[in-house]
Amino acid sequence: MNDMIRIEHLQKHFGDLHAVRDLSFRVREGELFAFLGVNGAGKSTTINIICGELKKDSGKVEICGTDLDHDPDSIKRTLGVVFQNSVLDKDLTVKDNLESRAALYGIHGAAFRARLAELARMLDFEDLLRRPVGKLSGGQRRRIDIARALLHKPRILILDEPTTGLDPQTRNLLWRVIADLRREEHMTVFLTTHYMEEAADADYVVILDHGEIAAEGTPLTLKNAYTSDFITLYGAEEEAVRKLGAPYERIRDAYRVAVPDTAAATELILRYPELFRDYEIAKGKMDDVFLAVTGKVLTGGETR
Repeated sequence: MNDMIRIEHLQKHFGDLHAVRDLSFRVREGELFAFLGVNGAGKSTTINIICGELKKDSGKVEICGTDLDHDPDSIKRTLGVVFQNSVLDKDLTVKDNLESRAALYGIHGAAFRARLAELARMLDFEDLLRRPVGKLSGGQRRRIDIARALLHKPRILILDEPTTGLDPQTRNLLWRVIADLRREEHMTVFLTTHYMEEAADADYVVILDHGEIAAEGTPLTLKNAYTSDFITLYGAEEEAVRKLGAPYERIRDAYRVAVPDTAAATELILRYPELFRDYEIAKGKMDDVFLAVTGKVLTGGETR
């Protein structure tokens, strides 16, 4: 697959603060790429550099094979960006917001009307077109933010915490639309999120800490490297669970046993088949990975 984003040895300082430290990674065509880190880890700085909103100190940034230093204007046309905070004009209607944005890409008249109708169907806001943005709910406004980013059919969609604070119905709609775009148009999606269940669905994950990569890989490889597997045993007596010789904890009507990997779980099942009459085996979660890598818990935009 082609590299849609290639970052090599990226550096950025703000006075004495080293915000981005020798950062190198690549994002491939059609990939859902998750870019994770606590607030202040360097995510927004990197995104602003990719989008041409912030000048790097050194390093190389290539978007769709074009060096950012050589042709930033053409690069901007390949990107669609959904910022964490809405950039819509609250006094204008939905239609007027999108029409003014489309004009910047030379999309006018019948071409605009066709694209607007397509996006309104896709994101379910046909009944909102004449409503001022300031009168919309958070979920409705987020749908318009995404429509704004998709007007010019970008090859790369950058989503900066797109679902924070959204209700489950709107969140599901947005992810369904994004999945369709990836499948039908091979769109590449660059995601930052505080919801680890969204990162778990990514093709590749980079975790930043203090401006540098602390860990990277597919969700599966990261789980295998940084978390244990867990066996949940139902209807077992604690004395029998203790015989397994593995760390465990009581959870409601069951015991949760930690094992290094699936192979270790299989070995215990074969050795003590009488214990494994009602059980589940699950890998650790991306939350566990993030905690193991950074020493911090990432939930809903806050760390602790």
